[in-house]
Amino acid sequence: MPDDNSISDFKANLRGRLIQPSDKDYDEARNVYNGMIHKKPRLIVRCADVADIIRSVNFARENDLLLAIRGGGHNAGGLGICDDGLVIDLAPIKYTRVDPDARTITVGGGCTWGDVDHATHVFGLATPSGIISTTGVGGLTLGGGIGHLTRKCGLTIDNLLSADVVLANGTFVKANANENSNLFWALRGGGGNFGVVTSFTFKLHPVDMIYGGPMLYELSETADVMKWYRDLIPTAPDDLNGFFAFLTVPPAPPFPEHLHMKKMCGVVWAHAGPQTKAEETFKPIRAFKKPALDFVGPLPQPALQSMLRNTLVLVRRFPRCIPPCISILSTVRHHALAEMILPGIIAMPPGRR
Repeated sequence: MPDDNSISDFKANLRGRLIQPSDKDYDEARNVYNGMIHKKPRLIVRCADVADIIRSVNFARENDLLLAIRGGGHNAGGLGICDDGLVIDLAPIKYTRVDPDARTITVGGGCTWGDVDHATHVFGLATPSGIISTTGVGGLTLGGGIGHLTRKCGLTIDNLLSADVVLANGTFVKANANENSNLFWALRGGGGNFGVVTSFTFKLHPVDMIYGGPMLYELSETADVMKWYRDLIPTAPDDLNGFFAFLTVPPAPPFPEHLHMKKMCGVVWAHAGPQTKAEETFKPIRAFKKPALDFVGPLPQPALQSMLRNTLVLVRRFPRCIPPCISILSTVRHHALAEMILPGIIAMPPGRR
């Protein structure tokens, strides 16, 4: 473990801020979105640039400290925080650069998908970016990246073109199809612990207005809705994505007051094709069963991304309540549910799963 002198020297060579347990904002700095995680790191570094990251990686290695990397802090298992170790907090490394002609965006490792949506939407472009705008870019990308645009545009990692990475030995490298291609392969689904990704470059797609939103049903109708969803989604057009969820309705707009805090099931739809075809696509969906809430219609792509962000406030404030949104990834472990939900992933076009 490092002594006080080595920590002082480390702090003096940082551009960003070093936070320790004695600092007033330590508890706030160690908070993550899963309110049931209460890990207490020895040091938290709010890295201002790549140099801070390299110094932090080297310091952790030389002092045998467990290292955790925090992007958006959304990991359900709390992987962005650790006990008695060093946390590299990438939040200050937040920038976006769009090339509308090449249809690419390069983003800092501390960006959230809300930052990306804000930067790309003005150009009528988007990339698969999960389902909630406050999610960190790094965690979602390196975890695969299922989202509202997945059936049309693939996973987030399918759209990753390049990454800047600090390796465990402190070396800074670029990883893409031509440079360090093995590392690039590893970052796109090969596991974890390959390094700290300081920036990402993504391919963008022409997506502006979508036709989407949640359709919610009574919890008692769950089995019927899931079986219907299972049969529908494999033959649905690639432009249509549906995310099945159990949720506690957030007590906030746009959800009506009579449904606030009610436990329901539903599908969050996103049709990313021509608006002229959307109504026709949704005719069989609306013919299936009248939902308790039909909030599906034309809206900007970032609006759908930010619609459920209030569910995360509930997770932080009331962590021991039933999680507001339990989606595909947390239900497939139950075999019967998996048989109903997995077709939504299996039905993705070849090369996108």
